[in-house]
Amino acid sequence: MSGVPALATIAVGVIVARRKAQNQWIDCTWKPVSVLLGLPEASPWTLLAQGPEETTFYAGSAEIGLYRTETGNYRDNLASGEPKLWVALRPSGTEPPYEIFTVTADPAEGEALSETGSDLVDVVAMPDSVRAQIEEFIAQHHVERPFYKRQRDRADPEALARQGPMRKQQG
Repeated sequence: MSGVPALATIAVGVIVARRKAQNQWIDCTWKPVSVLLGLPEASPWTLLAQGPEETTFYAGSAEIGLYRTETGNYRDNLASGEPKLWVALRPSGTEPPYEIFTVTADPAEGEALSETGSDLVDVVAMPDSVRAQIEEFIAQHHVERPFYKRQRDRADPEALARQGPMRKQQG
């Protein structure tokens, strides 16, 4: 949610994987693979593991912003049985090829992030430690809001019939 300051934040580190592509047009693919609670002492884009098919990196840090108005979405995410975090990486145009744009626990925001064409957005499993902090935030700030369906105004067919014929303006 841009423009509104988060009521609480959770600092996380993002792990991404570069995988050899089985494609004639590209050499590799990138994918967020996990999120760690807290900020590791490693600098961004530190190599963590290297294999013949996959290389993993600590991509850097991010903050999950928690907003009082989105507690219903967080609650639905946690109730899904497999809570997720959405990680958005934005092309940097240089090396390393991506920068962390955002990490969110809000499924609606995660879906909205995936609508932009050039960002790489993927879900990762929510760590239990992050889940506990979000559960605590929901317990403190959630207010059940009833759904109000907006009623349309009924058209008055007689009001339309009472209008006189349109006259040409003399000018």
